[in-house]
Amino acid sequence: MAKRKFLQAEWNNLLMLNYEVDPEILKPYLPFATVLDLYEGKALVSMVGFLFQETSVLGVKWPFHVNFEEVNLRFYVKHFDGTTWKRGAVFVSEIVPKSLIVLVANNLYKEHYSAMPMRHSIAPAGDYTTYLYEWKLNGAWNKLGGTVSNRFEDIEPNSGEEFIFEHYWGYNSLGAKKTMEYQVEHVSWQVAQVKDPVFEADIAKLYGEKFTPFLKKPPFSAFFAKGSEINVRIGKKITTALTPAISPAF
Repeated sequence: MAKRKFLQAEWNNLLMLNYEVDPEILKPYLPFATVLDLYEGKALVSMVGFLFQETSVLGVKWPFHVNFEEVNLRFYVKHFDGTTWKRGAVFVSEIVPKSLIVLVANNLYKEHYSAMPMRHSIAPAGDYTTYLYEWKLNGAWNKLGGTVSNRFEDIEPNSGEEFIFEHYWGYNSLGAKKTMEYQVEHVSWQVAQVKDPVFEADIAKLYGEKFTPFLKKPPFSAFFAKGSEINVRIGKKITTALTPAISPAF
Protein backbone atom coordinates (compact mmCIF):
# COMPACT_ATOMS: atom_id res chain seq x y z
CA MET A 1 0.00 0.00 0.00
CA ALA A 2 1.35 3.42 -0.98
CA LYS A 3 2.38 5.78 1.79
CA ARG A 4 0.48 9.01 2.42
CA LYS A 5 1.41 11.98 0.24
CA PHE A 6 3.85 14.28 2.03
CA LEU A 7 4.49 16.80 -0.74
CA GLN A 8 2.44 17.77 -3.79
CA ALA A 9 3.74 20.27 -6.32
CA GLU A 10 4.67 20.94 -9.90
CA TRP A 11 8.29 20.52 -10.95
CA ASN A 12 8.74 22.58 -14.10
CA ASN A 13 11.54 23.59 -16.47
CA LEU A 14 14.07 21.04 -15.25
CA LEU A 15 17.57 21.67 -16.58
CA MET A 16 20.11 18.88 -16.02
CA LEU A 17 23.83 19.23 -16.69
CA ASN A 18 25.41 15.81 -16.17
CA TYR A 19 29.07 15.18 -15.33
CA GLU A 20 31.17 12.04 -15.16
CA VAL A 21 33.03 11.70 -11.85
CA ASP A 22 35.34 9.24 -10.14
CA PRO A 23 32.95 6.91 -8.28
CA GLU A 24 35.26 7.02 -5.25
CA ILE A 25 34.19 10.58 -4.43
CA LEU A 26 30.56 9.45 -4.13
CA LYS A 27 31.14 6.59 -1.70
CA PRO A 28 31.03 8.80 1.44
CA TYR A 29 27.52 9.90 0.39
CA LEU A 30 26.23 6.41 -0.44
CA PRO A 31 23.37 5.44 1.89
CA PHE A 32 23.24 2.04 3.56
CA ALA A 33 21.70 -0.72 1.37
CA THR A 34 22.25 1.16 -1.89
CA VAL A 35 24.84 0.80 -4.66
CA LEU A 36 25.84 3.21 -7.40
CA ASP A 37 23.70 3.12 -10.53
CA LEU A 38 26.09 3.54 -13.46
CA TYR A 39 25.32 4.69 -17.00
CA GLU A 40 27.37 2.74 -19.54
CA GLY A 41 29.90 2.10 -16.78
CA LYS A 42 30.12 5.78 -15.84
CA ALA A 43 29.30 7.38 -12.48
CA LEU A 44 27.30 10.52 -13.23
CA VAL A 45 26.26 13.45 -11.10
CA SER A 46 23.73 16.06 -12.20
CA MET A 47 23.53 19.77 -11.56
CA VAL A 48 19.78 20.39 -11.61
CA GLY A 49 17.82 23.63 -11.76
CA PHE A 50 14.03 23.76 -11.75
CA LEU A 51 10.93 25.51 -10.46
CA PHE A 52 8.78 24.35 -7.56
CA GLN A 53 5.24 25.59 -8.24
CA GLU A 54 1.85 25.12 -6.55
CA THR A 55 3.61 23.48 -3.61
CA SER A 56 1.69 22.01 -0.68
CA VAL A 57 2.91 20.00 2.31
CA LEU A 58 0.43 17.52 3.80
CA GLY A 59 -2.25 19.28 1.79
CA VAL A 60 -1.41 22.79 3.03
CA LYS A 61 -0.04 25.60 0.86
CA TRP A 62 2.17 27.68 3.15
CA PRO A 63 2.15 31.43 2.41
CA PHE A 64 5.25 32.58 0.49
CA HIS A 65 6.37 28.94 0.09
CA VAL A 66 4.31 27.93 -2.93
CA ASN A 67 6.49 28.96 -5.89
CA PHE A 68 10.30 29.03 -5.75
CA GLU A 69 13.52 27.85 -7.40
CA GLU A 70 15.72 24.89 -6.50
CA VAL A 71 19.24 23.99 -7.61
CA ASN A 72 20.69 20.66 -6.50
CA LEU A 73 23.59 18.29 -7.02
CA ARG A 74 22.57 14.64 -7.14
CA PHE A 75 23.83 11.21 -8.13
CA TYR A 76 22.20 7.88 -8.91
CA VAL A 77 21.78 4.68 -6.93
CA LYS A 78 19.76 1.49 -6.85
CA HIS A 79 18.34 -0.47 -3.92
CA PHE A 80 17.21 -4.11 -3.84
CA ASP A 81 14.06 -4.53 -1.74
CA GLY A 82 14.03 -8.34 -1.77
CA THR A 83 12.05 -8.58 -5.00
CA THR A 84 13.04 -5.80 -7.37
CA TRP A 85 15.72 -3.18 -7.91
CA LYS A 86 14.54 0.37 -7.30
CA ARG A 87 16.37 3.18 -9.08
CA GLY A 88 16.79 6.37 -7.11
CA ALA A 89 18.72 9.56 -6.47
CA VAL A 90 20.86 10.80 -3.59
CA PHE A 91 21.33 14.52 -3.02
CA VAL A 92 24.70 15.99 -2.12
CA SER A 93 23.29 19.53 -1.89
CA GLU A 94 19.95 21.26 -2.40
CA ILE A 95 19.60 25.03 -2.52
CA VAL A 96 16.30 26.91 -2.14
CA PRO A 97 15.45 30.51 -1.20
CA LYS A 98 13.18 29.58 1.73
CA SER A 99 14.49 28.83 5.23
CA LEU A 100 11.32 27.02 6.33
CA ILE A 101 11.81 24.44 3.57
CA VAL A 102 15.34 23.85 4.82
CA LEU A 103 14.09 23.29 8.38
CA VAL A 104 11.32 20.86 7.39
CA ALA A 105 13.20 18.83 4.77
CA ASN A 106 16.43 18.50 6.74
CA ASN A 107 14.66 17.44 9.92
CA LEU A 108 12.00 15.11 8.50
CA TYR A 109 13.87 13.61 5.54
CA LYS A 110 17.50 14.24 6.52
CA GLU A 111 18.01 16.11 3.25
CA HIS A 112 20.90 18.48 2.61
CA TYR A 113 19.10 21.77 2.00
CA SER A 114 20.52 25.24 2.47
CA ALA A 115 18.85 28.62 1.92
CA MET A 116 20.32 31.31 -0.33
CA PRO A 117 18.92 34.22 -2.33
CA MET A 118 17.79 32.88 -5.71
CA ARG A 119 16.35 34.09 -9.00
CA HIS A 120 15.64 32.75 -12.45
CA SER A 121 14.97 34.01 -15.95
CA ILE A 122 13.29 32.61 -19.06
CA ALA A 123 14.13 34.28 -22.38
CA PRO A 124 12.40 33.01 -25.56
CA ALA A 125 14.24 33.59 -28.85
CA GLY A 126 12.81 32.03 -32.00
CA ASP A 127 12.95 28.23 -31.87
CA TYR A 128 14.84 28.25 -28.56
CA THR A 129 14.40 29.48 -25.00
CA THR A 130 17.22 30.32 -22.59
CA TYR A 131 16.72 29.27 -18.97
CA LEU A 132 18.96 30.56 -16.19
CA TYR A 133 18.93 29.69 -12.48
CA GLU A 134 21.04 31.79 -10.10
CA TRP A 135 21.87 31.64 -6.40
CA LYS A 136 23.91 34.07 -4.30
CA LEU A 137 26.81 32.79 -2.23
CA ASN A 138 29.12 35.15 -0.32
CA GLY A 139 27.91 38.12 -2.34
CA ALA A 140 28.43 36.52 -5.77
CA TRP A 141 25.78 35.13 -8.10
CA ASN A 142 26.35 31.52 -9.22
CA LYS A 143 24.72 30.38 -12.47
CA LEU A 144 23.23 27.26 -14.03
CA GLY A 145 21.60 27.56 -17.43
CA GLY A 146 21.24 26.54 -21.03
CA THR A 147 19.51 27.30 -24.31
CA VAL A 148 16.72 24.82 -24.96
CA SER A 149 14.88 23.79 -28.10
CA ASN A 150 11.16 24.54 -28.08
CA ARG A 151 10.54 21.13 -29.65
CA PHE A 152 9.68 18.54 -26.99
CA GLU A 153 9.62 14.78 -27.50
CA ASP A 154 8.90 11.67 -25.45
CA ILE A 155 11.87 10.01 -23.76
CA GLU A 156 13.41 7.26 -25.86
CA PRO A 157 13.84 3.84 -24.18
CA ASN A 158 17.40 3.05 -23.06
CA SER A 159 18.52 6.63 -23.72
CA GLY A 160 20.64 8.93 -21.60
CA GLU A 161 17.51 10.94 -20.87
CA GLU A 162 15.75 7.84 -19.56
CA PHE A 163 18.63 7.10 -17.20
CA ILE A 164 18.73 10.64 -15.80
CA PHE A 165 15.01 11.34 -15.50
CA GLU A 166 13.45 7.94 -14.76
CA HIS A 167 14.45 7.58 -11.11
CA TYR A 168 11.39 7.40 -8.88
CA TRP A 169 12.91 6.93 -5.42
CA GLY A 170 14.97 9.11 -3.12
CA TYR A 171 17.49 7.82 -0.57
CA ASN A 172 19.12 9.62 2.36
CA SER A 173 21.58 8.28 4.90
CA LEU A 174 20.32 8.11 8.49
CA GLY A 175 23.52 6.51 9.80
CA ALA A 176 25.85 3.60 9.20
CA LYS A 177 23.04 1.02 9.06
CA LYS A 178 19.91 3.05 8.35
CA THR A 179 18.52 4.73 5.22
CA MET A 180 15.46 6.86 4.50
CA GLU A 181 13.57 5.83 1.35
CA TYR A 182 10.77 7.87 -0.22
CA GLN A 183 8.80 7.51 -3.42
CA VAL A 184 8.49 10.22 -6.07
CA GLU A 185 5.58 10.00 -8.51
CA HIS A 186 5.17 11.76 -11.83
CA VAL A 187 4.37 10.99 -15.44
CA SER A 188 7.20 10.35 -17.87
CA TRP A 189 8.38 13.79 -18.91
CA GLN A 190 8.85 15.21 -22.37
CA VAL A 191 12.39 16.38 -23.08
CA ALA A 192 14.17 18.83 -25.38
CA GLN A 193 17.70 19.33 -26.65
CA VAL A 194 20.05 21.72 -24.83
CA LYS A 195 22.87 23.79 -26.29
CA ASP A 196 25.29 26.31 -24.77
CA PRO A 197 25.16 24.97 -21.19
CA VAL A 198 26.26 27.39 -18.47
CA PHE A 199 27.62 26.49 -15.03
CA GLU A 200 29.54 29.16 -13.15
CA ALA A 201 29.86 28.48 -9.43
CA ASP A 202 32.19 28.36 -6.46
CA ILE A 203 32.31 24.58 -6.61
CA ALA A 204 34.75 24.08 -3.75
CA LYS A 205 32.71 26.15 -1.27
CA LEU A 206 29.42 24.63 -2.39
CA TYR A 207 30.36 20.97 -2.75
CA GLY A 208 33.98 20.49 -1.65
CA GLU A 209 37.31 20.39 -3.44
CA LYS A 210 36.84 16.79 -4.55
CA PHE A 211 34.07 17.80 -6.98
CA THR A 212 35.98 20.72 -8.50
CA PRO A 213 38.02 18.94 -11.22
CA PHE A 214 34.94 17.12 -12.49
CA LEU A 215 32.40 19.95 -12.44
CA LYS A 216 34.79 22.38 -14.10
CA LYS A 217 34.89 20.22 -17.24
CA PRO A 218 32.23 20.48 -19.98
CA PRO A 219 29.21 18.33 -19.08
CA PHE A 220 28.99 14.75 -20.32
CA SER A 221 25.41 15.54 -21.39
CA ALA A 222 22.76 18.24 -20.96
CA PHE A 223 19.02 17.59 -20.84
CA PHE A 224 15.84 19.58 -20.28
CA ALA A 225 12.41 18.33 -19.23
CA LYS A 226 9.14 20.22 -19.33
CA GLY A 227 8.04 18.76 -15.99
CA SER A 228 4.66 17.97 -14.47
CA GLU A 229 2.72 17.57 -11.26
CA ILE A 230 4.56 15.40 -8.73
CA ASN A 231 3.91 13.63 -5.44
CA VAL A 232 6.46 12.76 -2.78
CA ARG A 233 5.24 10.03 -0.43
CA ILE A 234 6.03 9.85 3.27
CA GLY A 235 9.30 8.00 3.69
CA LYS A 236 10.23 4.78 5.42
CA LYS A 237 13.41 3.53 7.07
CA ILE A 238 15.56 0.74 5.65
CA THR A 239 17.60 -1.18 8.23
CA THR A 240 18.35 -4.41 6.34
CA ALA A 241 20.49 -4.85 3.23
CA LEU A 242 19.15 -7.64 1.01
CA THR A 243 21.35 -9.28 -1.62
CA PRO A 244 19.89 -10.62 -4.89
CA ALA A 245 21.15 -13.86 -6.41
CA ILE A 246 22.27 -11.93 -9.49
CA SER A 247 22.66 -8.17 -9.84
CA PRO A 248 21.08 -7.19 -13.16
CA ALA A 249 22.76 -4.87 -15.62
CA PHE A 250 21.03 -1.50 -16.00
